[in-house]
Amino acid sequence: MSRTTACAPNSEWTDPDCPVARTLDLVGDRWSLLVVRDAMDGARSFTEFQRRTGIARNILTDRLRKLTAHGLLAQRTAPSGRRREYVLTDAGHDLFAVILTLRQWGERHAYGPGETHSTLVDQHGAPVPDVAPAGADGAVLGAATTRVQKSR
Repeated sequence: MSRTTACAPNSEWTDPDCPVARTLDLVGDRWSLLVVRDAMDGARSFTEFQRRTGIARNILTDRLRKLTAHGLLAQRTAPSGRRREYVLTDAGHDLFAVILTLRQWGERHAYGPGETHSTLVDQHGAPVPDVAPAGADGAVLGAATTRVQKSR
């Protein structure tokens, strides 16, 4: 599904002019991001998503339909030829930085000192470095150094 189709005008957008609000309308609930997270980690079948997340069948069915309808997941025939499976589209893969940033925020703020948690590592087994947005001049950006420029 193209970007235009996935983000076509919708009278139910929370704030149609805000990319943050529109993104949250698409993937802002807990279950959608956990499904995307697990798809990034190799889950493909309904059963795998349900086992990994513990999500109720009716909610999982709804989230898989929504993520597929908005072009974040696609269905294809599994290699066995007997079932359908879900795979991330390019738009779904583009959520990696969002998932990574949420993970890193959680590592800093959702755990007590010394509390154990999983770690994301690169292909060499090294922990993934913290993500920090930078401006054109290389300076680290934050809320105090950026502003929203309205398009109208």
